[in-house]
Amino acid sequence: MGKKVEVVLCACVCVGLLLSVTAAEPLPRYITEPGPTVKATQGAVWPKPQNEQRFGGSVLIVPGNFTFQVEGPECDILSEAVSRYEAILKEEAAVKGPRNASEASTQLSALLVRLDGVCGDRPVFGMDESYELRINSPDLPGAMLLTSASVWGILRGLETFSQVATRVKTADALILDNLAIADIPRFSHRGLLLDTSRHFIPMNYIKKTLDAMAYNKMNVFHWHIVDDQSFPYQSAAFPLLSEKGSYDPERFVYSPADVAEVIEYARVRGIRVVPEFDTPGHTRSWGEAYPDLLTPCYNATGSPDGTYGPIDPTKNFTYEFLQTLFEEIVNVFPDEYFHLGGDEVGFECWESNQDILDFMSEHNITESKDLESYYIQKIVDIASNLNSKSIVWQEVFDNEVRLSADTVVHIWTGDRNEELDSVTAAGHYTLLSECWYLDHLSTGGDWQKYYECEPLDFSPYNESQYDLVIGGEAAMWAEVVDESNVESRVWPRAAAVAERLWSPRSAVDTDDAASRIEEHYCRLRRRGINAQPPNGPGYCA
Repeated sequence: MGKKVEVVLCACVCVGLLLSVTAAEPLPRYITEPGPTVKATQGAVWPKPQNEQRFGGSVLIVPGNFTFQVEGPECDILSEAVSRYEAILKEEAAVKGPRNASEASTQLSALLVRLDGVCGDRPVFGMDESYELRINSPDLPGAMLLTSASVWGILRGLETFSQVATRVKTADALILDNLAIADIPRFSHRGLLLDTSRHFIPMNYIKKTLDAMAYNKMNVFHWHIVDDQSFPYQSAAFPLLSEKGSYDPERFVYSPADVAEVIEYARVRGIRVVPEFDTPGHTRSWGEAYPDLLTPCYNATGSPDGTYGPIDPTKNFTYEFLQTLFEEIVNVFPDEYFHLGGDEVGFECWESNQDILDFMSEHNITESKDLESYYIQKIVDIASNLNSKSIVWQEVFDNEVRLSADTVVHIWTGDRNEELDSVTAAGHYTLLSECWYLDHLSTGGDWQKYYECEPLDFSPYNESQYDLVIGGEAAMWAEVVDESNVESRVWPRAAAVAERLWSPRSAVDTDDAASRIEEHYCRLRRRGINAQPPNGPGYCA
């Protein structure tokens, strides 16, 4: 009897559970046609060019009988790029593809690459990345031409050329549609933040990240190199920072040679490396070697509780230390910008420490946020005196720190449109990341939510404020990524951000983008990037 009752009760409960699940999550419908959820384009460009015309018809190239003919000044960046793209075309042609070689009306043997300006030394903010590409166009029959006034534009044009070259069924050849493209990015700063503190990211994965950025025409590698959890940057001035603050001072550190290698690898791909050394918060790992930098926290009885809070802003030692460290950083990293951080400062520890409170009283500082402003102003001045321009997280602006006109405010939280309006109304350049946090996961392919975030959706008092929005960054925080999954978390989701920052504002058709990102995902896979499927069931050759 008892067992029978249990069975009946279980049946009732199970039916109820089934009904509740069915109501909340309908069973999947039967598909009517087999095949991929989204059919990939063939030879479409990612990110979408500003102006593109396809004229019908196509040409064939055979990489073994094809050359890049370079015209212009001697340029190591261009020479290296030609070698890279020669290899990419050969690898692409070695795999059989979907198109018929017989579609082509003629075979061409060269792309004329014309650099109409001087060879740049290193990528900089505001660099010219415009280019024009013509393939058997009506005004250039029987020829292919890539032109730009800068080597950075040539790099972006070579990437486009490699993307329009489509595989054919017989392999060993590539087919290209007759076309004309005139292209220029919409925003100057198109970045990817990579956190290498929460999990150490090995050098070869950083290089693969830079490769993938180049394939997406992104141009700023924001290296969030240290944080609370570890200090993997090997400092020449303060070697104890990594010896005591890294996860492992032998294996999980970036040596000076490693850092130089990353900067050079990025340079020849037209990518700036902007380091971030976030203070006064996010500095617990610094205290393993230099505990006097941090603020001791106290409990309610006024006794030390054994923990440490943000950097102590009241000591001369703090600023002497940072002066020396910042001098090293601006000498190691050649970019004109240095990200100073300034986010998520917990004030509780400062407010528990009587020495801090006494300092505030002596200096007529009434609130902790004003003490933070005191600190930030000092380090912004240190950076400025080193001829370095600063990027700061938005809290620095929100707390009304006095900032120089060229300080960039980086928006990551809150109402992005209100924040964009406030920052630009104050005359500051701004970057957006709030809607592009790649560690915020959604069910299934979620690139669309990144694609649909528009940096200029706010309504400013003056339209000139739009000019102060210099771009944005996708952000890959590393609490739950390491070398095993960082590529698949970033790509092709960050590609959606890359297109939003490069392409016309009118590029909002997600159906069109879905087909192109499906092709681009497979392209990234063929180039060795472990990207995840963007659109559901499908396949890559």
